[in-house]
Amino acid sequence: MKVLVTGSNGMLGSDLCILLGKSGFEVVHVTRQDFDITDKLKCENFLNAIDFDAMIHCAAYTNVDGAESDRETAFAVNATATQYLSNITACKNVPIIYISTDYVFDGTKNSLYKPSDSTNPLNVYGESKLAGEQFVKSNPKHYIARTSWLYGVYGPNFVETMLKLTQTQPFLKVVNDQFGCPSWTCDVAEGIIKLLKTQQPYGTYHLCGEGCTSWFDFAREIFKIADIEKEILPVNTNEFPRPAQRPAFSAMDNGGLLRDWKEALKDYMEDRKKVF
Repeated sequence: MKVLVTGSNGMLGSDLCILLGKSGFEVVHVTRQDFDITDKLKCENFLNAIDFDAMIHCAAYTNVDGAESDRETAFAVNATATQYLSNITACKNVPIIYISTDYVFDGTKNSLYKPSDSTNPLNVYGESKLAGEQFVKSNPKHYIARTSWLYGVYGPNFVETMLKLTQTQPFLKVVNDQFGCPSWTCDVAEGIIKLLKTQQPYGTYHLCGEGCTSWFDFAREIFKIADIEKEILPVNTNEFPRPAQRPAFSAMDNGGLLRDWKEALKDYMEDRKKVF
């Protein structure tokens, strides 16, 4: 199977392309240097000139706070571009996998969010990704893969930020009233590959680490695995005001598709030694 990956040089896209290759797929790497996904004509010209059996749409506008003041760009990349790609893949009769987010939820639920639960994003980023979800449904052969709290070696992330701060700060303050599911990009990539290989029914899936934690406890687990002694103070969200409101609880039920987030973090901490 030949799989085209947009955003192939991003944090998730990079690991995904590597693991697709190891799993026997032929990979078509696509970045913004190849064509502008927000330009309908360029999308059509590029994609109609090549053959592929599936598309994984990883390219996205991911600046959650930046989206609050740049709504137009966020929607152009996350929503309108997805509409173009979905229509093209539908015409080619090939499936598309759209990477979405836990931020499509408002965080008011007291238990793990299921794929069928109602959405109600609190910020522009979440709104733009939800719009992308709606557009991708124009292709009957679609997968919506929601993930959360991503970290990986090919992009800035919470794990690396915490480890770097230990070198310069006497102590750290970390939010303790936001809960979600840390997700290693390699595990998410394996989940995506599983969808393709086992030909799961089209629809919405939650590809995130199993289990739920706060940013504070996530940081504590990072330092525990790294054997770093550093004082961490739990604080409320209001002590770190940000342009975009975050859901207090966005943990998702992954249906057993990915393993426990702590197990994944241990492997990531070992794997990162090859890069950093």
